Amino acid sequence: GLPLIVMNNKSLTRSTNNKMVAGVLGGFAEYFNWDATLLRVIFVASFLMPGPQFLLYLAAWIIMPKETYV
Repeated sequence: GLPLIVMNNKSLTRSTNNKMVAGVLGGFAEYFNWDATLLRVIFVASFLMPGPQFLLYLAAWIIMPKETYV
């Protein structure tokens, strides 16, 4: 059968044109074709629950390369 996940040629990068802080959530939104505003609202709301959200954001900021245009 067909694979459930279709791989694309996009790479996960920090967005340079869709960013509020570092472009991490904008990059995720562009990569997965999600609404960036909704993703940001969910992320901020997640701070009401315990967990390492801030540390994960910092790690993504460090690990994800900045978007470059060729």
